[in-house]
Amino acid sequence: MIKLNRSSDPVADLLICCGSRNWAHKVAQHLPVTDVAKFRQQVADTWMQCSETDWLEAFSHHPRIGEAVLREKFGASADLSQKEQSGIAQASSDTIRQLAQLNQTYFETFGFIFIICATGLDPETMLAALKERLNHTRSEELLLAAQEQLKITLIRLEPLL
Repeated sequence: MIKLNRSSDPVADLLICCGSRNWAHKVAQHLPVTDVAKFRQQVADTWMQCSETDWLEAFSHHPRIGEAVLREKFGASADLSQKEQSGIAQASSDTIRQLAQLNQTYFETFGFIFIICATGLDPETMLAALKERLNHTRSEELLLAAQEQLKITLIRLEPLL
């Protein structure tokens, strides 16, 4: 049985998967889910058709990679973020320091936080990706961040399907 179909507040459930209100309301219009594969595609299509404003709203609901105050700052999605970033706990102090510095540089460069689907990634891989992505233009990086957000969203959506 599809949990999302039984939800008393599907928009709230969708917002835990992705912090864009516009996206959540649009996806909720596709309920009830009758075909999971088709629904996943609708989720992806809806996300990629969202505006930059929608994307930035979703990004703002994520902590920076390695940020220590996940639970306090991000409420309902904090546990998910903490689980997704679990590999960071094994990072060396040098890697954590570099992540913190480059996260700030990234934010100053692009105006939004570094988004990466951290599930299954070790800290050094995340750091390497952050360094590489600092070389992109803002428009290139915005699209990459949106694609990474979609990966995160689809992972978070699975328990609801």
